[in-house]
Amino acid sequence: MSELALPPFPLPLASYGAPSPDGLLATLVARIAVDPFNLIATAIFLFAVCHTFASARFMRLAHVVQHRADARADAAGLARRPSVRAGVLHFFGEIEVVFGLWAVLLILAISVDRGWATARDYLDHTVDFTEPLFVVVIMAMAATRPVVLLAETVLRRVARLAGGHAAAWWLTILTIGPLLGSFITEPAAMTICALLLARQFYDLEPSPRLRLATIGLLFVNVSIGGTLTHFAAPPVLMVAHAWGWDTPFMLAAIGWKAIIAILVSTALYFALFRDEMRALALRSSPPDVDVRDEAAAAGALLPPPAWVTAGHVVFLAWTVLNAHHPVLFIGGFLFFLGFVKATAAYQSHVELRSPLLVGFFLASLVIHGGLQGWWIAPVLASMSEQPLFTSSMLLTAFNDNALITYLATLVPDLSHTLRVAVVEGAVVGGGLTVIANAPNPAGHAVLARFFGGAVPPLGLLLAALPPTLVAAACFRLL
Repeated sequence: MSELALPPFPLPLASYGAPSPDGLLATLVARIAVDPFNLIATAIFLFAVCHTFASARFMRLAHVVQHRADARADAAGLARRPSVRAGVLHFFGEIEVVFGLWAVLLILAISVDRGWATARDYLDHTVDFTEPLFVVVIMAMAATRPVVLLAETVLRRVARLAGGHAAAWWLTILTIGPLLGSFITEPAAMTICALLLARQFYDLEPSPRLRLATIGLLFVNVSIGGTLTHFAAPPVLMVAHAWGWDTPFMLAAIGWKAIIAILVSTALYFALFRDEMRALALRSSPPDVDVRDEAAAAGALLPPPAWVTAGHVVFLAWTVLNAHHPVLFIGGFLFFLGFVKATAAYQSHVELRSPLLVGFFLASLVIHGGLQGWWIAPVLASMSEQPLFTSSMLLTAFNDNALITYLATLVPDLSHTLRVAVVEGAVVGGGLTVIANAPNPAGHAVLARFFGGAVPPLGLLLAALPPTLVAAACFRLL
């Protein structure tokens, strides 16, 4: 069969016909009968989800195996060497890699069932890698020294109003930082907030409970903090054009509720940990000491002048404005790398490891997600407003929330209230797991070292649950 004659894969949702009158389960069974590969693709996806919950265990095993290998080398008087077994376990524990591993199995399954030509065509023409590419570029730009120092300067001025200690930084980063995501995009805001939390808070070694509470609150606040505009949050980007939503609409319908939810959740967690916050404040640097730029203080780098910072802001703006045009924002990124090289006296190196890992994670998730519409679309279409909100929130924990909202655009004749409900549910649930919101892997990549290499999924879920419930109440009751 020629490639031009390849049958559509996956089947368009419209090809399944009307839902079964016998209910949702009958509809799903009928769709499996139409294309049995639906069940295979979803089973592989569920195995990948389960693997993410075991990633912390793989990391712990990797450390144990390496420690034993080091002990044996010391006993034999040999030089320590990286253990291959520990390296393999560490690889399987990298949460950003998990979905890529299972995506390989998925592509093999497609090749066996439909042929390599179908698998290749699916990757070439069906899957859209624009968002993963965008996240790689925006993360790399946002993590550069001039941008981080600019954001830190803005947040520092606010933090100093409250004393400039660790507690003041914590409050500032977790309230104002996520709202910046509505303007510099959520991936950029997540990167900056995580970097600043690492330096101004986590380095002070708070208790394990407070560490988990902080990252859970960060993920939830960033997920809802990007809803003040129509171009910054991935789940909103997916529906804005299709449904005609603009920034005034977002601010009036969803954004103001997000602001209230962020303030309430942050205040509640601060009150819960107030004693430890007070102790951390006494251990942190005094407010009149500026420790934001150790490299400049040591004489290794010059403080970036305004024109260098302005150049970075221009490149960020170019990337955001052309977020749907990979040729333009990738081309801009190449010019950006040249600009960084030319201004090396003011720059630290461009960190690419974390952006590439996160981009790989999202690309793998998109590969899986493109084959999950057969069950997500009828689930969303079968519900009224409140069940739809709740289901969207819960499904987001096991799917990237941009995927949930994108699939909602495929549901015909979805009413205005249901559209708002599905988007609200998707952003509210965006902090429950690392895979729930596209920027979460960026925050995880920066902060995972404070959790032994991987944030425990159950711990994250429990830490994010209270602010998630607060956000749900604000979105549904206000």
